[in-house]
Amino acid sequence: MRFLSFPFLTAPGVSFPSRRPRAAILLAVFCLFFLASPASSHAFAGGQSVSGLYARANARNMSLGQRIAWFARQFIGTPYDRDPLGAYVTRKAIVADDSVDCMYHVFRSVELALAGTPEGAQRLALLMRFKTVGRLSPDGKVLNYDDRYQYGLDMILSGKWGRNITSTLGSTMKVPTSRRFMLRGVFSVQVLPKNGIGKALGLFKSGDIVFFVKNPARRVVGEVIGHMGILSRQNGKVYLIHAHGTKETGGAVAQVLFSDYAKEMPFIGIMVTRFN
Repeated sequence: MRFLSFPFLTAPGVSFPSRRPRAAILLAVFCLFFLASPASSHAFAGGQSVSGLYARANARNMSLGQRIAWFARQFIGTPYDRDPLGAYVTRKAIVADDSVDCMYHVFRSVELALAGTPEGAQRLALLMRFKTVGRLSPDGKVLNYDDRYQYGLDMILSGKWGRNITSTLGSTMKVPTSRRFMLRGVFSVQVLPKNGIGKALGLFKSGDIVFFVKNPARRVVGEVIGHMGILSRQNGKVYLIHAHGTKETGGAVAQVLFSDYAKEMPFIGIMVTRFN
C-alpha cells in the first residue's frame, strides 16, 4: 500500500482556496519535519516495540482501512488515560502509548496506519493533530499543544481525519452545534440517529472512525462529540474498538460488538469518517 497520503484536506464547513495547494503545502512541511526532526524509539502498548509492530503490519496485505483497525486492536487492554488534559498533552509528548483516551487512541491508530515507520508516524502526528502544524523543541517536546484539535467535530471539519460519509449511511437528522462552532459559521451537522445504526451495519468498513454525538441538552462545555472509536469488520461482524472508561474511574481499550454498544450508548447518534 502507499503510505503518507492525504486524500481529504477539506470538509464541509471549512473553506480553502483550493485542495491541491493546501495538500502540497502540508506535504512539503511534512518533508521538512521528516528530514529535520529528531527520531526516537518508544515502547508500544503491552511492551511491544513500534518497530516490531511495523514488521508484522508491513508484511500483511491490508487495505488502509484494515490497517487502521489492525493498529487500533494492538491497543486492546491499554489502560484508560485519566489525565484531564491527556497525558500526551501534559507531557508535551507526541507518543504516550502507556495509557490512552479515546481521542489519542484514534490519533495514534490512524497515524501508525498511514505511516510506514515509527518516526514517520510521529512526524505525521505534527501535521494531523494540529489546526496548523505541530512544533517540537530541540529535545522533542511539543511547543504548541494549545493549537491541537481538542474537539471531535474539529477533526471532522478539518478533513484530515477522513471524508465525512455520515449522509451515505441512512436517513440523518440535523443537530445544532454549539456557540463555539456557530461563531465559525457551522450551525448544524447531519447525524445518523441511534435507531438507524442497526440498519446501516452492512455499510460500515474496517477503519471507519465513529464520532458519538451528544444530546445538546447534556453538553457540558459545548462539545458536540462525546466519544470516538474505530470500527473493524471481522468474520461478518462489526466491532467497535475504543478507549472505554472515564477520567474519574479509569478503564481500558476494548473491542465490543458495535450493535450491542449502539443499543446501550448514551448518545443520540453518530458521525462517521472514512479514509478511501
